[in-house]
Amino acid sequence: MPDHKTLQPTTPWATLSATSADWAQADPTLLRNFLGQLQLIRTFEEVVLELAGEGLVHGPAHSSIGQEGGAVGSILGLRSTDAINGSHRGHHQFLAKALGYVRPDFGDLSQLVDEATDCVLYRTLAEILGLAPGYCHGRGGSMHLQWFEAGALGTNAIVGGGVPLAAGNAWSQRHAQTTDVTVTYFGDGATNIGSVLETMNLAAAWRLPLIFFIENNLYAVSTHVDEVTAEPRLSGRGQGFGIPAWRVDGMDPLAVHLAMQEALLHAREGRGPVIIEAETYRFFHQNGPFAGSAFGYRDKAEEAAWRERDPLDRVAREMIACGLIDAAGVASVRDQARAALDSIVARLLEADPEHQGKQRIRPQLWPDTAFVNVGVRGDASELVGLPTLEPSTYHGETTQSRFVDVVANVMDRRMELDDRIVVLGEDVHHLKGGTNGATRGLAERFPGRVLGTPISENAFAGLGGGIALDRRFVPVVEFMYPDFLWVAADQLFNQIGKARHMFGGENPVPLVMRTKVAMGSGYGSQHLMDPAGIMATSPGWRIVAPSCAADYIGLVNAALALQDPVLVIEHVDLYQRRDSVPAGNLDYIIPLATAAVRRTGSEATVISYLSMVQHCEEALDLTGLDADLIDLRWLDRASVDWETIGASIRKTNVAVIVEQGAVGTSYGTWLADEIQRRFFDWLDQPVARVTGQEASPSISKVLERAAIARTEEVAAAFEEIRRAMGGN
Repeated sequence: MPDHKTLQPTTPWATLSATSADWAQADPTLLRNFLGQLQLIRTFEEVVLELAGEGLVHGPAHSSIGQEGGAVGSILGLRSTDAINGSHRGHHQFLAKALGYVRPDFGDLSQLVDEATDCVLYRTLAEILGLAPGYCHGRGGSMHLQWFEAGALGTNAIVGGGVPLAAGNAWSQRHAQTTDVTVTYFGDGATNIGSVLETMNLAAAWRLPLIFFIENNLYAVSTHVDEVTAEPRLSGRGQGFGIPAWRVDGMDPLAVHLAMQEALLHAREGRGPVIIEAETYRFFHQNGPFAGSAFGYRDKAEEAAWRERDPLDRVAREMIACGLIDAAGVASVRDQARAALDSIVARLLEADPEHQGKQRIRPQLWPDTAFVNVGVRGDASELVGLPTLEPSTYHGETTQSRFVDVVANVMDRRMELDDRIVVLGEDVHHLKGGTNGATRGLAERFPGRVLGTPISENAFAGLGGGIALDRRFVPVVEFMYPDFLWVAADQLFNQIGKARHMFGGENPVPLVMRTKVAMGSGYGSQHLMDPAGIMATSPGWRIVAPSCAADYIGLVNAALALQDPVLVIEHVDLYQRRDSVPAGNLDYIIPLATAAVRRTGSEATVISYLSMVQHCEEALDLTGLDADLIDLRWLDRASVDWETIGASIRKTNVAVIVEQGAVGTSYGTWLADEIQRRFFDWLDQPVARVTGQEASPSISKVLERAAIARTEEVAAAFEEIRRAMGGN
């Protein structure tokens, strides 16, 4: 019979409760601040629900009524330099951080709302209504509230989506030699999300000062927590990652505050992350002004029992018991909050002239529709004044170097000159430069700045995004293969790509992501895609695709200087190729919208990028087609060199787009459409396209070759063009 030995957890996991003695001994200033913030947030949320009931909130209104105690209890103990981010139900978290920033002490509560407090409430309500005076100029609305100045990094509509970003902020805090912390708030539903669990593992492995604050309100929309997990004590998630955890009554702000003080001490001392699970309850449905019982997934008795534990009433009772306030004083606080919110509503709304008895948004407060695309990316003014060089016309001294060595050398140069740059990804710190040698020598030269990550693309991509948003460091994130981008799609597309625009268009996102196309290497259907077509559809990203080492220098330098996220696509076929590069110069940039004309001709305009540029040259030699060959270099919508493309098409009247990858994810799809729209009057025939097949490349060598485009497929297309033109 086998011998069994019980394993013991390596980290603490405890329930923390506030005693009557804790309440009696609590700092009166803390309790007054509890009451002031709780009442302002409660009244604010009541007003939001009233406006939603009138149809004035466009989109959801996720009320935090009932859950304010967790937010106020945990945030009142934070510094202004500490940071938070939150979930779609995040008004209370945002307001607690913003109010704490402008009004750290409410005094005797006789003047609950001063000018700064009024401004926070006004701008927050304006944002929820989608108006220009809001913190994000109306773009964020109810679910995307951000105010960096106050340490509010942004609430998030994707369940669990903000958690990896918070880890990035915590990494920056630690590596900037501060003792600040980041708190990431999320609900019970998010504890089953991969990005959250990946981030717990990464934060624990790297000992990040990150507090995972779980608001366990028992329901993910209408699904009870017992239905979706065998361990409904959600703080138990920490045991699997070596993270200490506290479980606390979220309806008791003092208990939450005390738990948070212990967690902060742990994190500030450099001992790593902490989990706090606050058991709480939303008094209303997932969205809107109705109770959950109205939808049948919970009953009125359950709701009444939780309302008896209202955190606002609890604080008021305890303060009265301590002689710090009386019933009239509590009523005065409530009346002041309501008067302040009524005044704010009056400034945002007016009588609707078309519907008697109804209100409308004051028309002058709506954002200008011309603002719709402003801030999708930055204006690239940061590149102005940087040294430029055009390799295709350079005639100075050159040296020969392998492409992959240039990849490592230019990053070495930038990291030497800019100590903000950090590199992270799987195996980048080992194997003498990762799996291809692209980070050769960097780990030895720059200890602590080349970070080998767990295999957790969601976590480390989001961590890179959080580092970028913090702006003290510039992350270079390597994805070993581009197919893995799908694993981290939320972080890349919903978070990093949209962050600048979604939160108002002002905050930069300086991040570089490197990956390689490996078609022809035999790695099969899940490793060999060309990501250009997919990434070009994602707003916010810039994309570079160098076909030679000299271009790589200029494009990567530009990418690292930009205040936007930039995807750098490499190709394994180029890594071992020896190229001429300017001797002794690793510091120039190639500006946006500067394609290179590799050949000139009169019969066609051939447009390509990466290794397919060389295949096009070979096909031109084979067929004798007299063509302009344009190497795009910059691929995103905002950076394509339309001037060079247009001049060529007006000359040749024929356009051919050449790429290697699958037709379904083709970059040329949108490019052909744009060429047709811009240059239709100069085209003698539809835009021709060379791509791979519908199938992803297979492991079989012959099937892999059949799935992708190379010189032979390009030559065949050129021959077809010549026949269409009546040539031989």
